[in-house]
Amino acid sequence: MTLQQILTPAIIEAVQMQFDVTIEKIEFQATRKDFEGDITIVIFPLLKIIKGNPVEIGTKIGTHLVENIPQVAKFNVVAGFLNIVIADDYYINFFNEIKCKENFGFGTASANDKAVMVEYSSPNTNKPLHLGHVRNNLLGYSVAEIIKASGKKVYKTQIINDRGIHICKSMLAWQKYGNNETPETSGLKGDKLVGKYYVAFDKEYKVQINELIAQGKSEEEAKKQAPIILEAQQMLLDWEAGKPEIIQLWKTMNQWVYDGFAQTYKSLGVDFDSYYYESNTYLLGKEVVQFGLEKGIFEKDPDGSVWIDLTPDGLDRKIVLRSDGTAVYMTQDIGTAIQRVKDFPDVGGMVYTVGNEQDYHFKVLFLILKKLGFDWAENLFHLSYGMVELPSGKMKSREGTVVDADDLIQEMTSTAQTISEELGKLEGYSEQEKAKLFETIGLGALKYYMLKVDPKKQMMFNPEESVDFAGNTGPFIQYTYARIQSILRKADFDTTKSVVVDLHPKEKELIKQIQLFPEVIQDAAKNHSPALVANYTYDLVKEFNSFYQNVSILGEEDPNKKVFRVQLSKKVADTIKSAFRLLGIEVPERM
Repeated sequence: MTLQQILTPAIIEAVQMQFDVTIEKIEFQATRKDFEGDITIVIFPLLKIIKGNPVEIGTKIGTHLVENIPQVAKFNVVAGFLNIVIADDYYINFFNEIKCKENFGFGTASANDKAVMVEYSSPNTNKPLHLGHVRNNLLGYSVAEIIKASGKKVYKTQIINDRGIHICKSMLAWQKYGNNETPETSGLKGDKLVGKYYVAFDKEYKVQINELIAQGKSEEEAKKQAPIILEAQQMLLDWEAGKPEIIQLWKTMNQWVYDGFAQTYKSLGVDFDSYYYESNTYLLGKEVVQFGLEKGIFEKDPDGSVWIDLTPDGLDRKIVLRSDGTAVYMTQDIGTAIQRVKDFPDVGGMVYTVGNEQDYHFKVLFLILKKLGFDWAENLFHLSYGMVELPSGKMKSREGTVVDADDLIQEMTSTAQTISEELGKLEGYSEQEKAKLFETIGLGALKYYMLKVDPKKQMMFNPEESVDFAGNTGPFIQYTYARIQSILRKADFDTTKSVVVDLHPKEKELIKQIQLFPEVIQDAAKNHSPALVANYTYDLVKEFNSFYQNVSILGEEDPNKKVFRVQLSKKVADTIKSAFRLLGIEVPERM
């Protein structure tokens, strides 16, 4: 039981007995560092129903708790705050209960619970993954793992944008300038090869636009009349008509991209349970439009186009079917959501990991699905995140100025290698062990730096700052984990027995921090925020380092205290490892 669960009924009883009133809600908070206590009851809200001096009220409640609750050792009252000191026995009993518990803090899904589907990545097949995709993937994967840890079944999915004019641009440029090169003949990853031709298309397109402007065309006319864009538009029509050679080229180049993506996902350590392709889903939703028309949810204009009027809901009028009968993105997203629940009938909610430029789109989508009467539409969430910028500024795919995901991963590994070699703590490592360590540190730095920031915030990514071995960084936390492993390797005595000790204040603080972990997981799941897990882990590590500097562990003469401190250190390491697992970060056994 948590302290709140233990204290709440006793406080309600104290108020009833002392003041003859009934209360339902009690406000708890952590005791401030400058006062003695482990948990604080805020008295001020009670003054609405109990007339009197807050210090006297707090004293009466505190006295009742000391007399009736064995876990309460003593109390003090400062103004309207009742600070409760909890007996050591409570913390020692709690620690002995959880010290050998695997997956402490994790919930388990029950058979009847509804599952949650988390969508992330969702790239285009005309270019490799870049820095923005990295934040998307890390956020989506971590949120999926956190929701799973909170006790729900989770499906990870993505929808791949594999059709449209942008895909045809890469295909056409390859036809024109590719000389039949392949990933094998060029030595390039497939997604990078296709991305190279996307850039080549744009380069030629700009040349043709400038030539037409020089001939007297306006910029708008030039953009529409450039021969290369007209050819790309024709290729799209040929694709939609199922022209065999175009379909074959499309399949070939897309497969190059999928093979390239698979390598990047493996490097990033993310995975998926299902894949949806826009080429299969772009017709979905059209039959739903008919259903919506019959129910009076949608309305048809004189030109045959179909709309939904959301102005009464504070939004606007939104098209769901063009006058020529073709679907729009909204129609497709409606259809895809419905299809996913057909494919996975136990899904009761979805999380969409998509940048904040799509905030309005998802407001509209969720509202339409609710109006169509789907019960799971009440549990849809847009995990809206801010863009990632570099010190050098914004990125543009068409111009080839993006930060490629693979290059970034390689740069992080190289930076980790440089810093590790400067610190000079690599004696006894084989070359293979060094390579693995540099990768673990580099990726840990990247992931932690991205995930410690609230998803909603725009962020500036600084690779070198992220690999600092001090401060709120991945490597700092990994180093603490490795330090604890070193302690455990040196503990050449029985560390499994239960012992009774008087707690040092630093030990008590550390146990209190461990005790927060289950609540942090639940809060992070509820708020879709890996930042809560990341910053909790940093706080735990800071608390451990304070304990490590103030209390002797292996040098302690009292054998029971020595055993207890090793056990406590191990539980800290286990909790770091569990928390980092939720962030997709590995921890090295030595550093």
